[in-house]
Amino acid sequence: MATKTANVLARVEPEVKKQAEEIMSQLGIPVSVVINMLYKQIIIKKAIPFSLSLSSAPKALDEIDAEAFARIMEEGIKQAENGEVENAGDVFSALRRELENG
Repeated sequence: MATKTANVLARVEPEVKKQAEEIMSQLGIPVSVVINMLYKQIIIKKAIPFSLSLSSAPKALDEIDAEAFARIMEEGIKQAENGEVENAGDVFSALRRELENG
């Protein structure tokens, strides 16, 4: 039985698209699968599966000094140590199984 699909149209910056698609290509994952995985994670978590916030954090590395960068990295390490992240390989494996099983 064929699965019905719906189209998603999104505008993205050309360089962002190029870089992301190069990575997806290296991973062997089509863009449509990544979008489907994102949508499924939104459904599962009933939220965007990554943090969204309005903060005063700089938007680019060249806008911060070494001390601020070190603080950001330390926070990321603390999140990882506290289990606030998931192993990417595990997530992709689970999503692949889910996609295969419908």
